[in-house]
Amino acid sequence: MITTKRKLPIFLGGLLGLLLFVAMACGDDATPVVQTVVVPQTVIVPAEPEPAGARLDTVVARGKVICAGRTDLAGFGYLDAAGNNKGFDIDLCRAVAAAIFGDPSKLEIVPITASERGPTIQAGEVDILSRNVTWTSTRDSQWGNYTTTMFYDGQGFMVPKSLGFSSALELDGVTVCVTSGTTTELNLADFFRQHGLDLETVVFEDTASVYGAYEQGRCDATTSDKSQLAAIKSGFADSAAHMVLPETISKEPLTPVVAHGDDQWFDLVKTVMYVLINAEEFGVTQGNVQQMLGSDNIVIRRMLGVEGEFGQSDLGLSSGFAADVIGAVGNYGEIYDRYMGPNGDAFTLPRALNELWNNGGLIYAPPLR
Repeated sequence: MITTKRKLPIFLGGLLGLLLFVAMACGDDATPVVQTVVVPQTVIVPAEPEPAGARLDTVVARGKVICAGRTDLAGFGYLDAAGNNKGFDIDLCRAVAAAIFGDPSKLEIVPITASERGPTIQAGEVDILSRNVTWTSTRDSQWGNYTTTMFYDGQGFMVPKSLGFSSALELDGVTVCVTSGTTTELNLADFFRQHGLDLETVVFEDTASVYGAYEQGRCDATTSDKSQLAAIKSGFADSAAHMVLPETISKEPLTPVVAHGDDQWFDLVKTVMYVLINAEEFGVTQGNVQQMLGSDNIVIRRMLGVEGEFGQSDLGLSSGFAADVIGAVGNYGEIYDRYMGPNGDAFTLPRALNELWNNGGLIYAPPLR
């Protein structure tokens, strides 16, 4: 009977939960206590796979790219004084709009929470997800296609200096504010369990509430990607009263995501990211791209569409799409520096792993040919 088969996992799940509760209650004093909040799982019905080219046709007919992003994180996705959505992640979406329409303003940003990221891209509700999304093996198989890593990050902890902590290994028994439905929440539990530390979490669905609670003293520490901690710290009323601890407890490769099913759209978005990286490598900038159309460098000429058919037949783009992209948002380094460079709009964060591969970093893209 179908009904009986469905009830059995529910019964076993409840029994296992009860046994876990009893086991924790009866544990000896040496057993680390990890208090967690159970977040209900949302059942997602993925969109039907699209035939190759269907997403691009839809975008062109609509007249704009729809990108899921955020409006609350300095450097990555935030609102300026005029109410314009800006940031590193936003410019990646603007680059795709420029590639298709020759106009980066042909873009709609849909703000979503961290827990909405998977459901949003699985259901095909947006064309691109670009919102501090960590690439993991499970997300790759379940959520959508991850393009290429555009920001290498790692998770850390921020604490008030007044508490006297100098290492994450000293955080035994602290209360930590964290965003639900994130790899951050999972990594936090793993780190404390691995090191035998007691933990109490205060979990919020939206990131703004996490940092608001932390700044109000409702928890001893907060945790996220180190870039995010630096961004949030820069906006505190007394930034100097807080510090990011030295440990990096995870790998957090961040990249735009597209829905499964349309290989041409996947390739298009990946290639736009490759253009941004290759442009920096070859010194093609927002300011000199028109001049570079006359370059005698074969690779640059091919990228900018002066010769060959790069991007036309396979991606459905114009011969000059790369020049449009670079003219609209600049190259990878220019985007990074715009928000996180020494004179950036948001805060300063050394590039470190986000330097080009030929400058000691990990940013690398395949040849454009």
